[in-house]
Order: sequence, then structure tokens, then C-alpha cells
Amino acid sequence: MSKPAHIDPVEWQARCELAALYRLVAHFRMTDLIDTHITLRIPGPEHHFLINRYGVIFDRMRASDLVRIDQEGRVVDPEYTGHRVNAAGFVIHSAIHMARPDLNCVIHTHTAAGMAVAAQKQGLLPITQHALKFYGKLAYHTYEGIALSLDERERLIADLGPHRAMILRNHGLLVGGSSVAQAFQEIHFLERACQAQVQALAGGSELHYPSPEVCAHTAEQFDRDEQDNIIDLAWQAALTLIESQRESYQS
Repeated sequence: MSKPAHIDPVEWQARCELAALYRLVAHFRMTDLIDTHITLRIPGPEHHFLINRYGVIFDRMRASDLVRIDQEGRVVDPEYTGHRVNAAGFVIHSAIHMARPDLNCVIHTHTAAGMAVAAQKQGLLPITQHALKFYGKLAYHTYEGIALSLDERERLIADLGPHRAMILRNHGLLVGGSSVAQAFQEIHFLERACQAQVQALAGGSELHYPSPEVCAHTAEQFDRDEQDNIIDLAWQAALTLIESQRESYQS
């Protein structure tokens, strides 16, 4: 499918990138049927963003399945007025997009490992290299029920603070990035850290913790990935995993 005439090239490129991200999240088994959501801000002064059409599973997501909405949750593209979006997804993602202009892409997941760590009182433990990426940089938000109340947006933002990653207690994971590539990197590392923690705790042996100095040093080392273009390199490599689906997700 070629770009629809009513969608400008900048938005269509954003749609194609976001559809690819949905496919990759599915590839790495971070889906929950039709629930959870990923959004991407559309460049421009309107403060609109793209979200998945409710009812489409992630490994079938296409650029044309994404719905353009404003910060009030209204569908603003007349071609998509009959499409439904996830109400809780709007509340969570609109909060981030409204308050954090540096976070253009936001991912929320309900993986088994993410929910397990979200249910553990101590949260994410600094026991693996993947976890140390988030040392001193991980926020927590107390569970308030299904996120349908607009009032919760203020508390979400207050809890997130300056961070890019958050554990939603008893719920799941939430990350953001300046780009699709950065957001994917954040969720990949946070998910793997949670998986490792669940398995380490299940082993029953006493855990070994790096020193606070090593933890802080490792977190700083991860910051250099952004300067060395490693994040973009990883994103391009990940795209090769779904190369055979390109024609589909870009339709």
C-alpha cells in the first residue's frame, strides 16, 4: 500500500516506524492480546500522537492501523473516525506526551516478568548489568486501578519525574524515548532485567549485589550508548528480524 493522499510524508514515516516497533515488541513476546499500547508523537505544532487501533494484535499492526489523536483523546483524522482506541492507553500516554516533550515515543507492556517485578515490594534489584542501566533512574507509580481517570495523569507525571522508565506497581512497565529506537532500547533492557530477576529469585540462592560505586559507574557507562550511536545501531539490527514483514507493516 502506498501512502494515502491525505497523510503527509512526515506522518506516514512516523506511522511506518511505529508499526515496525509494534511488530518488534510482538517478536520479543512482550504483548498482551489487544491490550497495552505504544504511541509516537507526530512532529508539528498540533501536539497529536499516533496510537494503535484497539482490536489489532501487535504482530499484525500496519501503518494504516494507527490512529491520530489529540491530547483530549479525540480522533482527528476524518478517515479514522470509526476506529476505537484504548481509553486507559490514552490516559497513560497523553500524560507523558503532554508533560515530557523530550519523550516522543512511549511504550507500556504487561509481560509476566514485568508484572511480577511490579508486584515485588523491593522493585527492580541491582543484580544484573541490564538492571544497572536503570540504577538511580527508575520511577515507581502506585496502582490506582485501571487507568481511566484523567486525574491520574498528574500523579503519573509527578512519579515519573525526570526519568525515562517506570514500574507501574501491580501493573506493568512504562518507558519513553526521544525516538522509536531509544524507546525500544529502554523496554528491551527493562524487560530483560525483570526476566533475569524473576529467574534469579526463583533459584533460591543468595543473591550477589555489586557495590553502589560499581552500580553508579555502570549506569554512567550506559549513558554513553547515546553518544556512540549504539541505540540506533541496535534498532537497525532489530529491523532485520522483521525485514520479511516490511511490505505488510508499511501498508
